[in-house]
Amino acid sequence: MLTTIIIIALVVLLGLYIIRTQRAFVALEEKMKNAFGQINVQLKSRWDALTNLVEMTKQYTVHEHDTLTDVIASRRATNVTPDQVADQENAITSVLTRLSAVAEAYPDLKANTMFADTMASIRQYEENVRLSRMVYNDSVTKLNMMVRQFPSNLVASMFGFTTHDLLPEDVAKSEAPSVSDIFNK
Repeated sequence: MLTTIIIIALVVLLGLYIIRTQRAFVALEEKMKNAFGQINVQLKSRWDALTNLVEMTKQYTVHEHDTLTDVIASRRATNVTPDQVADQENAITSVLTRLSAVAEAYPDLKANTMFADTMASIRQYEENVRLSRMVYNDSVTKLNMMVRQFPSNLVASMFGFTTHDLLPEDVAKSEAPSVSDIFNK
């Protein structure tokens, strides 16, 4: 009789552990998806701010405007995968580099209050994307640890939870000059 009670208690405890662990996996996956969604929102906001800058440059020169418009037109949809985030970052860097050349050629544009305000917004969006990337990578790390550690790895394999890739940090971007340095020359 005592053995039966102990076995039932162990089965109940095991069942509770499995349920708790499965729920923890679901929560971590949802946090990861949310963090990635925030990256997409910030990327879209940055593109919108860059589009506004391009419209401002239109009044200063047609050639630069057309060049910048072509770059922005090549922007991908905002519903990107983690692998496509780096491509978005490279496209934005390309636009900012071209805007730097336009600002140098047209000091009146560089001094324009609306231009300066929009550049400040872009810097804020850059910071938001950086923070969103950190939250995403933190969420992925927590999920990956649970998927790989014993005994939660047994529950992960039972329910099909797998590891995910972190968003890589662009080494070239970390060594590139800041947007404020580019436009305050």
